[in-house]
Amino acid sequence: MTKYVIGIDLGGTKISGAASDLNGNIIYKYTVPTKAFEGEQAIIERINSLIDNIIKSSKLMYKDILCIGIGSPGPLDSEKGVIVTTPNLPFKNFNIVKPISKKFKLPVYLDNDANVAAIGEYKFGAGKGTTNMVFITVSTGIGGGAILNGKIYRGHTSNALEIGHTTLEEDGPKCNCGNYGCAETLASGTAIQRDAVEAVKRGDNTSLTKYDKITAREVFKEAENDDKISKNIIDRALTYLGILVANIINTFDPEVIVIGGGVSNAGSIVFDKVNEVASNRSFKLLYENTKIVHAKLGTDAGVIGAVALAIMESKDFK
Repeated sequence: MTKYVIGIDLGGTKISGAASDLNGNIIYKYTVPTKAFEGEQAIIERINSLIDNIIKSSKLMYKDILCIGIGSPGPLDSEKGVIVTTPNLPFKNFNIVKPISKKFKLPVYLDNDANVAAIGEYKFGAGKGTTNMVFITVSTGIGGGAILNGKIYRGHTSNALEIGHTTLEEDGPKCNCGNYGCAETLASGTAIQRDAVEAVKRGDNTSLTKYDKITAREVFKEAENDDKISKNIIDRALTYLGILVANIINTFDPEVIVIGGGVSNAGSIVFDKVNEVASNRSFKLLYENTKIVHAKLGTDAGVIGAVALAIMESKDFK
């Protein structure tokens, strides 16, 4: 009899869930608003209702479900199932696993969203078939996860690979974490947006002035249209991203580095520059044996990653 897994992607604005078979094929997917302002208990009830809805709408039986995986922003304690704290959710040292496990009488597994995306790409995406893989997400911020020797690497407090807060410039822009010159302040979509807005405010000669609101997307678009200021902003950000990738290559010696997130969707302009910089800043042997590839799971990375987490952690598969 075919068995299934439920994956939950918990975010500050929405909660997505899906039923999937053990090969990562989604049977049914549904999304609801988080409504974080309603508090901890309301979110738990919303997650439980979402799981009920997914099981019933996918016409599965409760006995067909093996386990549940949850991806959440951190920091958290994955072993205890506790969300320690996170800016856009009301949880404070809250055990999110116990009430869900109690209701459905199923094993429930929790990990941070970057680890979950890494596990998803490892099992079902661009890292499938590898043993050592690092995942980087580059969007509003920068996060990461690593699969080392076939296992997710969590570190001592379950919060390893906060690579967005690697210092790349000693006196760089101040980061929300309190540090200066973090990768997140130099190479993220937010960094690209900030530099573009500042260029317009300075009165630089740029086609970006035609936009009422500038995001990284507009900067990439105008760079393609040969706007010099936009090209310089993109080149600078991607140079820092390439340095970050080189540091990861030299640290982890991975088979594959998978890059996802909104910035990665700009395509070859991103990967060409990252490869150029990484090749010059990594040990030659290590770089030549590392592939740098685009993530495959796209918008389903969160829920498929949560499914993959549950499969990887469940005793049923060990």
